[in-house]
Amino acid sequence: MHIVDTIKAHTASALQQLFQHTSSPEQVLVNETKSEFSGDYTIVLFAFTKTLQVSPNQLGEKIGQYLLNNYSEIFADYNLIKGFLNITIQPAYWQQFLNKNWQNVHYGIAQSKNEKILVEYSSPNTNKPLHLGHLRNNFLGWGIAAILEANGYEVIKTCIVNDRGIHICKSMVAWLKLGNGATPETTNTKGDHFVGKYYVLFNDLYKKEVTSLMAAGQNREEAEKNAPIMQEAQQMLVQWEAGHPEVIALWKKMNEWVYKGFNETYQKIGSDFQKIYYESETYILGKKLIEEGLAKKVFYTKADGSVWIDLTAEGLDEKIVQRKDGTSVYITQDIGLAEQREAEFHPSKTIYVVGDEQNYHFKVLKLICEKLGLPSAQQIYHLSYGMVELPNGKMKSREGTVVDADDIVAEMIAIAQQKTEELGKVNDFTAEELQQLYHTIGLGALKFFLLRVDPKKKMIFNPEESIDFHGFTGPFIQYTYARIKSILRKIEQQPLPSTTLSNTVQMSKLETEMLKLLEQFPGFIADAANNLNPSVLAIYVFNLSKTFNSFYVDHPIAQETNQSQKQFRIQLATLTAQVIKTALQLLGIQVPERM
Repeated sequence: MHIVDTIKAHTASALQQLFQHTSSPEQVLVNETKSEFSGDYTIVLFAFTKTLQVSPNQLGEKIGQYLLNNYSEIFADYNLIKGFLNITIQPAYWQQFLNKNWQNVHYGIAQSKNEKILVEYSSPNTNKPLHLGHLRNNFLGWGIAAILEANGYEVIKTCIVNDRGIHICKSMVAWLKLGNGATPETTNTKGDHFVGKYYVLFNDLYKKEVTSLMAAGQNREEAEKNAPIMQEAQQMLVQWEAGHPEVIALWKKMNEWVYKGFNETYQKIGSDFQKIYYESETYILGKKLIEEGLAKKVFYTKADGSVWIDLTAEGLDEKIVQRKDGTSVYITQDIGLAEQREAEFHPSKTIYVVGDEQNYHFKVLKLICEKLGLPSAQQIYHLSYGMVELPNGKMKSREGTVVDADDIVAEMIAIAQQKTEELGKVNDFTAEELQQLYHTIGLGALKFFLLRVDPKKKMIFNPEESIDFHGFTGPFIQYTYARIKSILRKIEQQPLPSTTLSNTVQMSKLETEMLKLLEQFPGFIADAANNLNPSVLAIYVFNLSKTFNSFYVDHPIAQETNQSQKQFRIQLATLTAQVIKTALQLLGIQVPERM
C-alpha cells in the first residue's frame, strides 16, 4: 500500500477511535509537506473540525499522538501548523521499502484487473503519408495502451485505415491523368509519399478548373460542384462501391503502395497494432445498420434520396449518414466498426484517440449508436487531443504544406547526431552503436516532447528545443539513466550485494526525497491510466531524474567509505534507474545503457 493510502486509512481509524466519527480514507486529504516545513506528508484537518466541534490544533494533537502511539513503526514525529498536521515517516520504513523493491524489475506494474479496453489510434487515410499530427496521435495511443496495461488492464491496440472514399478517389484520378504508369519503384519514392503527391496534384488541377469556371460566369459554389475533375472523382467512388473491376484493381494497387510505406514508418517509430480494420470492409456493416435504422424510424430519407438523422432535440444538427447516390460517409463505417469490435472483443471501454476537430463527430456517433440500441454505445470514449503545429503555423494536406512524419524523424536523428558529436563522449562507440544511439536519442526526444503536454492542449513542436540535454526533455532523462548505469558499472561491488540494510543508515533530506518519489511511482502510473494522460508520467520521470542529479552531486556513491551507507546508495541508484527505464518504456521511449 502506498504510504499516502496508509496515512489516510490510519487517520480514518483515528477519527473512529477518538471521536466515534466514521469516514472513509478517501475523505482524508493528504499532501506532501511544503519544503519550508518539517515533515514528509501533511493531513488537512479543516474538513473535520466543524463536524467534530474541536479546534484544528486539538484535533491535530489527538490524531498525531494516536498515530505515534499505534503505528510507531511507520510514523516518527509530527508537528502542527495552523490546522495542518505534518507527519514525518520513520527512516526504517523507507529502508524497508528500498530493501523490498530495489531489485524488482516489475516495480510499479499492477496486477490484472480482468477488464478489457480497446484503444484505437493512428487511423490514417491512404491518400497521403503520415504527418506530424499522426505522430502525436500514434505516440498518445501507444503510450496510453502501455500505461493501461501497466495498470492491470488487458488492452487491444487497433487501427482503422480509411482506405475508401472521395479522398482516395482523388489520388486515383490524378494518377490516371498524370502518372504515365509511374510507380514508387520506378521513381524510387516511398509508396505513401508517391500516392500523396497525386492527392496534392489533384487539388492543384481542381483549383485551376474552379477558377476557369468562375471566370466563365459560374459562382464559387457552382464551379466547385461542376469542376470536371471533381465529378470524375465522385463517379469513381460510385463505381468503386458498385465493384467496377478496373476501379477496384487500381484502388488495390495504389493502397498496397501506401501500406508498404506506412509499415516502414510504423516500424521506425515503434508503433504497432493487434488488429487493423479497413473502412472498405466495415462500411458494409454500417450500411446494413443504416437500413435497420430507417426501418426503426431512427433515420429518414430526404427528397433527393440521401439519408439523415435529426439530432436537433439533443442540441446538435441534422447529420447525413448516406449520400443521395447511395455511397456512405465516415460515420457510416464508424457505426459498423463500433458493432464489429463489440462482437469481437466485448471491451468495457473503446478509446478513440482522435484530434479535437472531431469532437462533434463523436458526440453524433455516440448518440446514433444509442438511438439504434447498440451495445457498443456505452463503451465509446473520445480521447480528444489538441492539434500539433510547427512554429510557422498549421499544416494543410491538400496544399502540400504538411510536414511528413518520415522527414521529422530523420531531422530528429540528425539533430541527435549533431548534439552528441558536439559533446564528444562517444569515441569508443562502433559505427553501428552510434547509429542506434542517434535513433534512440532522436526518437526519444520527439516522443517525450509530444507526450509531455496534456493531450487536451494544443502544442507547438520545436525540434531544437526538444533535444536539449539539460532541459525538460527526453534526452535529459535518457542521459540520467545512462549516467546511473555508468556509475553502477564503475563500482567495484558488482554484482551488487543483496544484503539487507541495517537501520543505522543516516538518510539526508535529498535521499528521503528520492525515496518518496520512488515510492509514489505506482500511484503516478495509476493517475496516468485513470486520466488517460501520459504527460503525468512524463513530468514525474523528469522530476525523478532532476532530483537524482541533485542527490548525486551531494552524495557520490563510489567515494563513500561506510559500506552500509554505500550499499544504501547503490540500491537507491539501482531502483531509480529501473523506474526511469520503466516510465520511459511506458511512453514508448528506449533508454541507452551508455551515452
